[in-house]
Amino acid sequence: MKFILKIALPLFIIVYALSCKKQQDNGVPLTNVDIYLYSSNPSFIDLNAVGGHTYITGGVRGILLYRKSSTEFMAYDRNCTYQSSQPCATVVVDATQILAVDTCCHSKFSLYDGSVTNGPASTPLKAYNTTFDGTVLHIYN
Repeated sequence: MKFILKIALPLFIIVYALSCKKQQDNGVPLTNVDIYLYSSNPSFIDLNAVGGHTYITGGVRGILLYRKSSTEFMAYDRNCTYQSSQPCATVVVDATQILAVDTCCHSKFSLYDGSVTNGPASTPLKAYNTTFDGTVLHIYN
């Protein structure tokens, strides 16, 4: 019996720890995202130019879309990765149009790749996958 406990208990702790990690990504709770947007929709006119951005519903606190190039989009969860459970931990695009800033801790993130440019956050924004066929933008995880 002692032998089983010596093996089973550490194994249980490892499995439990790994299952806890699956509940969050970069401090942001996991949520299913599967969104299709059409470039012809007037609501997304701000995405027609490279460097354009807009906010959409989805993810944990909404999604920030950024047009990185004529064929590539970046989609970030607006939930800040620092103290992500705080009610005010939401990022918005600042006046420079190249950074997203958390309204609570004031961490700054690059719109180009989601990386932290100024802490206290130490992990990048949670990014969702995107594909674009020239007409339809698919955002998913």
